[in-house]
Amino acid sequence: MDTRDQQAYTINTLRKELMPYARPDRKRAIVQLLNTMLPYALLWGVLIYMLKNDYPLWAVVFLMFLASLFLLRIFIFFHDCAHGCFFESQKANTILGYITGVLTFTPFRYWQKNHLIHHGTYADLDRRGIGDIWTLTVEEYLKASRWKKLGYRLYRNPLVFLLLGPGYIFLIAQRFMHRWEDKDVRHSGAYTNLAIALILLVSHYTIGLKTYLQIQIPVMLIAGALGVWLFYVQHQFEGVYWARHDEWDPLKAALYGSSYYKLPKILQWFTGNIGLHHIHHVLPRIPNYYLQKCYDEVPFLQKVKPLTIRKSLKSLWLNLWDEKHQKLVSFRELKKYYGSFGEQKR
Repeated sequence: MDTRDQQAYTINTLRKELMPYARPDRKRAIVQLLNTMLPYALLWGVLIYMLKNDYPLWAVVFLMFLASLFLLRIFIFFHDCAHGCFFESQKANTILGYITGVLTFTPFRYWQKNHLIHHGTYADLDRRGIGDIWTLTVEEYLKASRWKKLGYRLYRNPLVFLLLGPGYIFLIAQRFMHRWEDKDVRHSGAYTNLAIALILLVSHYTIGLKTYLQIQIPVMLIAGALGVWLFYVQHQFEGVYWARHDEWDPLKAALYGSSYYKLPKILQWFTGNIGLHHIHHVLPRIPNYYLQKCYDEVPFLQKVKPLTIRKSLKSLWLNLWDEKHQKLVSFRELKKYYGSFGEQKR
């Protein structure tokens, strides 16, 4: 991006320019609900029928994957509700937030609280730890204990955070609220758990608990893995911006600390335009259904270099923030000068 172009903007002037796109449209929102919720419910009906009648495994798995894409899209609606921008009515956003929270096994107020903190702290090296991916600097890693290094390497392993992580987060961790959480947050967790328990009970007396779990768990795990990957690559990519709090620039954080993940149109639809993440971080109150329109009509936003699927795969191996060179580096790069666990070679 041309520095002269950037100097013409501050985060506030850019947000002011984008404000016309931050007006929810009830008709668009309802259309999105219909074109997502109805196919998702239909897929559930077909999957129940197929499991009851011993259809081939490949056909069942294919429809489960398709259902997981719709569940991922439902999570985007949940995300918009957390920002209060899917509907104009905040009451409607809250109600839909709780409903989609049950469908995605995510307590609405709990997730909303952590996610809003993330929006105020992302790309800030001095304010890491809530609602983000655990990221250490090279110096922090080298000074860490051997056990902490091992834990960090396991955490950053793709097999862990894409396969084991989603199951732990959505099926287990989010069932428990800590005592120090706000009452509203704890109630959100309790209501979500109660609704899930009710679904389990109804399933037991209708389609059978086994059938329900045979569908819900795989669909949830696939959607969870896709969602975690999207969240990961939105702030962990080659060329990403990070800074210490005193030097943290909100405009640079939005434009360079968040990716423009350019996906094929069909995947962009299923992911609710969330790949236009740099726009979302400039002005979080823009509904998902206006992000592409905003990008198309504001030339300044088009100057951000897109991240393709192929280029994004490199993010899997970018593990540590190198403050000296201002970039993410891999464990392999670090190993050139240090041992596997950061013990300097002689």
